[in-house]
Amino acid sequence: MRPFILASFFVTAALAGELQLTLPPIVYATPDVPMSIYHDNIVLTEKPQDYRFEFQCSLGTSEARRWTVTPSDKDVGDHPVEVTVKDQAGQVIESGRLTLHISPRTAGEGKSLRLLIVGDSLTNASMYPNEVAKMLARPGNPKWTMIGTHKPTGVAPDVRHEGYGGWKWADFLTKFAPQPAGVTAGPLARKSTSPFLFADDAQKPVFDLPRYFRENSDGQPPDVVTFLLGINDCFAANPDSPDAKITEVLANAEKLLAEFHKAAPKAQLAVGLTTPPNARQSGFTANYKDKYPRWGWKRIQHRLVQRMLQQFRGREAQNIHLVPTELNLDPLDGYPENNGVHPNATGYAQIGHSFYSWIKSRP
Repeated sequence: MRPFILASFFVTAALAGELQLTLPPIVYATPDVPMSIYHDNIVLTEKPQDYRFEFQCSLGTSEARRWTVTPSDKDVGDHPVEVTVKDQAGQVIESGRLTLHISPRTAGEGKSLRLLIVGDSLTNASMYPNEVAKMLARPGNPKWTMIGTHKPTGVAPDVRHEGYGGWKWADFLTKFAPQPAGVTAGPLARKSTSPFLFADDAQKPVFDLPRYFRENSDGQPPDVVTFLLGINDCFAANPDSPDAKITEVLANAEKLLAEFHKAAPKAQLAVGLTTPPNARQSGFTANYKDKYPRWGWKRIQHRLVQRMLQQFRGREAQNIHLVPTELNLDPLDGYPENNGVHPNATGYAQIGHSFYSWIKSRP
């Protein structure tokens, strides 16, 4: 069931001095799976606690740091959500709206689902792919198969993916190093070569998704491909002027999406919005000392999300979809104290729930 979109975007060009309330058009949910919108993830400020966040919706509850809902079966359908941000005096600063789309718990039951998950170290950790598999294993879901060559330590049975630490959108298009004879897959090859690139007779790279599908999916293309990238692409950008780097990154994203659309024209391509940082500076200090402060990455990530919304919204007819993975990740309790961008088990599960709830919305 496709959602009725009642949404608008509040995206501005400036990077400082404004709250910049930024909302995706739709947040996806399904019965008995918690879904939240964290205040810190939708505005650009170092002190979200200095503002009042008001949510108007027929469902859900407002809490100190978030609005949250755990739908029931009777809640299936579309629900408008109005968001208003006020200062401490009650003056309205910004407002916007989105749609909460709740899919039936039996959506997709009896159908088949070939799923390919693509990403960076957040995917390599395998915790959110494991959570997606856990949710899909519940009654009322499609018969699923995950496609992939990568099964790192900690991956659950039947879970595989293409997630590699430090990788960017461009790496999946261009990362290549000729391998010794017989080394065509596995960790050794994957450290230096995209899973979608193969050496020709002259040891030159050839981007060949049909071959990848033949070797890893019995020649069958995926029904769904999810992407969660952007941190490594933009992390070192200038927080004061990240747009040139973001433009380059989005061009590479378009190239990779185009290759998938050409090789698997019926596949639905789901772009996860780049996840927010740990709310604590301590996580960034532990990882990067003083080189990359939390506020710098927060500014870049917020602008990247704005640009991703501008780039990919409204393209469902091209089988390109947005997944609001940035909303439902607790920037405080979803992270360990000593890591700036890699969640803990709670945060990874929330990412998994966002992808799962989007999968349930597929027709």
